Amino acid sequence: MQDILETIISRRSVKSYKSDMVPNELVEKVIKAGTYAPSGMNRQAPIIVAITNKEVRDNLSKTVASMRGRSDFDPFYNAPVVLVVLARKDMFTYVYDGSLVMGNMLLEAHSLGLGACWIHWCKEAFESDYGKSIISSLGLNPDMYEGIGHCVLGYPEVKPEGLLPRKENYVYYVK
Repeated sequence: MQDILETIISRRSVKSYKSDMVPNELVEKVIKAGTYAPSGMNRQAPIIVAITNKEVRDNLSKTVASMRGRSDFDPFYNAPVVLVVLARKDMFTYVYDGSLVMGNMLLEAHSLGLGACWIHWCKEAFESDYGKSIISSLGLNPDMYEGIGHCVLGYPEVKPEGLLPRKENYVYYVK
């Protein structure tokens, strides 16, 4: 098992994936890590929508790409799995709670040797008719949830390596 600090330091966002599907056991481990993220008053405002269906994944990718004005681009970088984090808007810590879910999943993916990347435009994608239809298909009210992030997951084409320097004056102490 890798030390958690080493996992944090060595994790990088992956922006190029092989098309090979990730085994369900690994996807479930990444999801489980997300479900154990801290949340305000343990209310667990977020939910995770695991998208492994290629047609749904591709349509969601097209939705995000069109919002970004880039119809010729796959904003999910060919990753075969998209773990969508949504959170209930009626809980005041929902954005923070969903962000912690994303962070846990990114770290667990890296610890398993997978690549992952946080893709934005989730809020906008799930305010669209297509995004709302996905939420509705799960028996949920789309007006109750806001998109926090897409965690794309897969096997990296190339594993990013090396430490990225930290900025100066990152930490200040009050003693």
